[in-house]
Amino acid sequence: MAAQFGRRLYKGATTTAVAAVAVAALSASGAPGATLATGSGDQQSAGTTPSPDDTAATGNSPYYTDLPPLNTPNKPGTATDLPITGSAESGIPASILAAYKKAEQTVAGSDAACRLPWQLLAAIGKVESGQARGGRVDANGTTFSPILGPVLDGRGFAMIKDTDNGAYDGDSTHDRAVGPMQFIPSTWATWGQDGNGDGRKDPNNIYDAALAAGRYLCAGSRDLSIATDLDRAVLSYNHSDAYLRTVRSWFDYYRRGTHEIPDGTGVVPPGLGGGTDPSPNPGTPGTPGASPSPTPPPSSKPKPPKPGGSTPTSPKPTPPTPPPSQTIAGVENAGTGTLTATAGDAFAERIKVRATNKLGGSLAKASVTFTIAGDTDAAFAGGKNAVTLLTGADGTVTAPVLQAGETTGKFTVRAVATGRSLPAVIYTATVTARQADAIARTDEKALTAAPGAEFADAVEVKATYKGAVAAGVAVTATMITDAAAPVENDKGPYFKDADGKTVRTLTDLETDADGILKLPKIYADDSAGTYKLRLTTEGGATVVIELKVEAPETPAA
Repeated sequence: MAAQFGRRLYKGATTTAVAAVAVAALSASGAPGATLATGSGDQQSAGTTPSPDDTAATGNSPYYTDLPPLNTPNKPGTATDLPITGSAESGIPASILAAYKKAEQTVAGSDAACRLPWQLLAAIGKVESGQARGGRVDANGTTFSPILGPVLDGRGFAMIKDTDNGAYDGDSTHDRAVGPMQFIPSTWATWGQDGNGDGRKDPNNIYDAALAAGRYLCAGSRDLSIATDLDRAVLSYNHSDAYLRTVRSWFDYYRRGTHEIPDGTGVVPPGLGGGTDPSPNPGTPGTPGASPSPTPPPSSKPKPPKPGGSTPTSPKPTPPTPPPSQTIAGVENAGTGTLTATAGDAFAERIKVRATNKLGGSLAKASVTFTIAGDTDAAFAGGKNAVTLLTGADGTVTAPVLQAGETTGKFTVRAVATGRSLPAVIYTATVTARQADAIARTDEKALTAAPGAEFADAVEVKATYKGAVAAGVAVTATMITDAAAPVENDKGPYFKDADGKTVRTLTDLETDADGILKLPKIYADDSAGTYKLRLTTEGGATVVIELKVEAPETPAA
C-alpha cells in the first residue's frame, strides 16, 4: 500500500510536522535509497533549498505527495532490466515511458556529461501529473485535455502575472503550470523543446515536455550521477525539500524496476485536479478521458478537494513574497571589452555580466544563461554553445573562455536571466582570418630558367606574426609587371592550373602548421628577361621575389 498523504503541498505551506510525517512514511515503507545529499532539510537554508521565487520550472506549483508502495519492483542490488509484470504503481504508460527514454537518449547525444537518467524524469512526471493522468495521451503523445495547475494569483500559491497572454494556459491575467511536466509559460518559453519532431514545442505533449525537463535539469555543468547535483536539479524544478524527498523516493523506486502498461491505464493520484478534463468516454475506468474511480482508495484520510474547488476548512498560508532585494530585475554588462579573435584562437576578452535586484543593487546566486547565436563555429570551452552559471557574492558572473572557430565574421552572444522574460544583454563578437605581419624566403638561391623550360628550384616562404609561426594564413601569389603601380604580367614566368592552363595568379594558398608555403612549379615562356613574383598574406605582409629567364651560356669553342 502506498503511503499517501491524500493532498498536494503548496509553496510555503510545508511545516516541520508534515516533513516529519514524510520521513516517517519513507522509513516505514522501507523505500530504498531515500537518503538525501548532505544539507537537505525541511528549512530553506543556504546551500540546500534555493531562495523561494518564481524562477522554478513549475513556479512552485502544487504536486502530489503519494509515496511508492512498501514492496519495490526488485530487491536492492538486483538487475534493473524492466520486468514484464509488476505492481500497478510501478507500471508506466507506454507513450510516457517511451518519451522519458527518448529524452534520455537525446540529452546524452548533446550533453553526455550530465548523465540524465530517464527514471528521474519518470519520478518528476509522477509527482507533477501522475504520469500525464495515467497516460491519457493520443498517438502523438499529446494529452487529451490540458493539464493545468491552479491559478498562480498569490492566493495560496505563488504570484506570477501572465507572461504568455494565455497562449499556453488560457489565462491572460496570471500564469498556471501547464502539461504533464507542469512548466510555467515563462519557463517553457526558454526551455521548450520539440521532442517528437512535429515542428512544434507543445508543453501538453509528453515528448516535448520530457525533453524540456531533461535539458532544464542538466542546466549548467550538472552531473546527475552526483547526488548533490541531482538534488540541486530537482530543487530547481520546485523549491521544496519535501518535494525533493518525494521525487527521490520515486526515482529510487523506478530504478529498481518498472514495466510498460497500455496508455490510459496508469494509476492516477487521488484528488487529481488542476485543470480541465473533458472525458470522451465518461465513467469508463482505464480509458483515455475517463474520470478516476469514485471509490476512494484505502486510506484513513478523506479525499482532498481539487485545487480551485470548494474552500478548505482551514485557511491556506500565504507564501512569502521575495523582497525586492532578492528579486532579479535583469542583467547588465559588467565591463566586457571588445570581443575579437583570430580564427582558431581563444578570445582574450571574457564576457562578464552583473545581475541586479529591483532596488538596483547586485544580486548573488542569480542564474544567468549565455548563448551563442549566428553563423559561427565559435564555442565556449568544452564545445558548448550555451552555458548557465550563478552569479557570485558581488552579483557578477563571467562566461567561460570563448574559442573562435575557422568561420570568420561576426556573431552574437546573449546573456539573460535564466527562465525569465527579461531583456538580454547582447554582445557582438568578431572572428578575423589568420594573419601574418611578415613573410620571407627560406633560402637565397637564384631562381633561373631557360626560355620554354621550368624553374629547377621551388619557391618556399615562411610567414610569421609578431615573431611567431603564422599557420593557416592565406597567401596570394602573382606574377607582376615592373611598373610604379604593378599589375598582373601577361608574359614571362607562369603557373599551371589543374587543367594545365597558363595562369599568373594563384589564390587559396595557405601556410602549413610551421608557417611554411611551398609554391607549385613555375614555368618560363619564350620571353627572356628579369621578372617579379609577389606574395601577399592575409594581414598585408608582402615579399617580392626575382625570377630570371635567360638562355644558358654557350661554352667557348
